[in-house]
Amino acid sequence: MPKQLILGQEKLWNRRQLLRLGLAGMGVTGAVALWQTLNVQSKSTVRIPPMDMEAPSGAANPMQVLRNFDYGTVKKENGRTIREFQLTAGTSVIQLNSAVSYNIWDLNGRIPGPTLRAKQGDRVRVLFLNQAGHSHSLHFHGIHPAEMDGVRPVGNGKATIYEFDAEPYGVHLYHCHIEPVTRHIAKGLYGMFIIDPPTPRPAADEIVLIMAGYDVNEDSHNEYYAFNGLPHHYMHHPIQIYQNQLIRLYVLNIIEYDTAVTFHLHANFFDVYRTGMTMTSSEKTDVITMGIAERHILEFAFRYPGKYMFHPHQDAIAENGCMGQFEVVANNKAKT
Repeated sequence: MPKQLILGQEKLWNRRQLLRLGLAGMGVTGAVALWQTLNVQSKSTVRIPPMDMEAPSGAANPMQVLRNFDYGTVKKENGRTIREFQLTAGTSVIQLNSAVSYNIWDLNGRIPGPTLRAKQGDRVRVLFLNQAGHSHSLHFHGIHPAEMDGVRPVGNGKATIYEFDAEPYGVHLYHCHIEPVTRHIAKGLYGMFIIDPPTPRPAADEIVLIMAGYDVNEDSHNEYYAFNGLPHHYMHHPIQIYQNQLIRLYVLNIIEYDTAVTFHLHANFFDVYRTGMTMTSSEKTDVITMGIAERHILEFAFRYPGKYMFHPHQDAIAENGCMGQFEVVANNKAKT
């Protein structure tokens, strides 16, 4: 039996395993290579302050989510750029606070799932393995053929491949689409999917913030809320940014059971690029309303050093976990 290849915490299948799952004959050349991870580093020269990386271990690690983009395994096929991604659904237990733990479904052992990133026109190939005990799927927002829409169940222990062209550019998302969809999303099967425009945006410190809720007693009402997986984490571990640095915030609202939420930034205003599908700001404001699955790019820079809060302007949502701080540092005061 050929040895399995282990990369970090991700298992890479051998050919015999692929044959048992019925994937080896699906036209994917070099199936083992499909499991490799190549995180292409940004070509931007933007300086990012060192951060206190103290964070919980396990599936929920908000500091890791902030600036972590998965560009896939990059290869060329027939002159086209192919980006191949692996997403594996599993189960985890996260600690929402000192007293409350919660069972989730995770993707690649984390919540939210990896932030996938491609460029408009790339071919995206996602190998999805379900090891989460129930039927699941992955539905990607964007344009793709019907057979790639991710509404068909993938049974536990089974796998499938989603393949489509990356279009249009913008901030999209992916999530499980098995009924009850609300429950499958709320328990962790979601992530952000960014398609970059053909002409790159200006250099910026790029940050991901995903708002989610937790219904811990299954009464169709959220008891806790969070940015990037854990309630209140960024209040205790502020996000460090540089003074006068352009910040590009990719914000997604995936809070189920609440019709809409707002996002508010203290002591500043931001330019709004709705759904990220434009290169021209539609407005400048300090609070924006977002429905479920709505997402935008928000750009801003802080003039003065200090700590500044961000949160929904619904007090109950903010006070129950969806609250954080930016810590603005002068360049000559950044941690080394």
